[in-house]
Amino acid sequence: MQRHLPRITFILLALFLVVLLTRGLEETTRMLIVGSLAMFACCWASAIHLLGARAALHFVLISVSLGWFAEQMGSTYGWFFGHYTYTEVLGWRIGDVPMVIPLMWFALTYIAYVIANLMVWQTPTDGAAPLGQSIVQSFLAAMIVTAYDLGADPYMVFTLKAWIMHKTDGWWFGETLQGFVGWMAVSFVIIFLFRLTLRRRPPVAAASVSRVHTVVPLAIYGGNMLFQACLGTPVETRTIAVFAMGIPLLAALCGWSRWQAPVSATVTELPASPVVAAARMAAVAREA
Repeated sequence: MQRHLPRITFILLALFLVVLLTRGLEETTRMLIVGSLAMFACCWASAIHLLGARAALHFVLISVSLGWFAEQMGSTYGWFFGHYTYTEVLGWRIGDVPMVIPLMWFALTYIAYVIANLMVWQTPTDGAAPLGQSIVQSFLAAMIVTAYDLGADPYMVFTLKAWIMHKTDGWWFGETLQGFVGWMAVSFVIIFLFRLTLRRRPPVAAASVSRVHTVVPLAIYGGNMLFQACLGTPVETRTIAVFAMGIPLLAALCGWSRWQAPVSATVTELPASPVVAAARMAAVAREA
């Protein structure tokens, strides 16, 4: 299974990009759900590859459970994001929250985790980092997640009508700024808690990793950026998406271009020549 992991990841990436293109031609609820599932599966496969199965599972459990809790409290009591109600557009629900929403919390936070590391450290994962570094990196990743939401949130409300905001006189195209504060806070908690799990056991890649394998999260983020830049609603969000998502993406690509994959093969010691062996034996004799 580990041997085929890179191939599986790229197949899922291709599926996601095809669905994203299909959505651009004709938006349907089915394609939206399929695209969300493909994005989740691709990110999970990529996380297993880069971080190992154990760390990837921890990331999924933390992000899905906290993401569902935040959305459930938001749709029920107005916590974190303001008062809103999900419609039937996103399909089957768990409580008041469509199933794909918690899955998207994992996909977006994982992508932001990789991008933040590439931006700062020129590596997709920084392992068991010091506490201060983990806080700053988690905050940076939370900003990267929220940059995606700047364009995605109005599109989901105005075009897809995936949920209905109870207050429509906010400062962001009719939406309240509280929603973006909630995205920052929830994303930060998810990523920071995941980073704390790495302090007990640093991540170990499930298979050998090359530079091409680390491009998967960047491709997903870039695909979503292009979708928003072409079809964002209101139209002003198209320009916003280019700069809000394009700046961290380009910075991560610069870090990606400088990253060197760790050498997994161990160097075996060559047998000593007869001259060297004789010298060693003479030295041992003198010491005796």
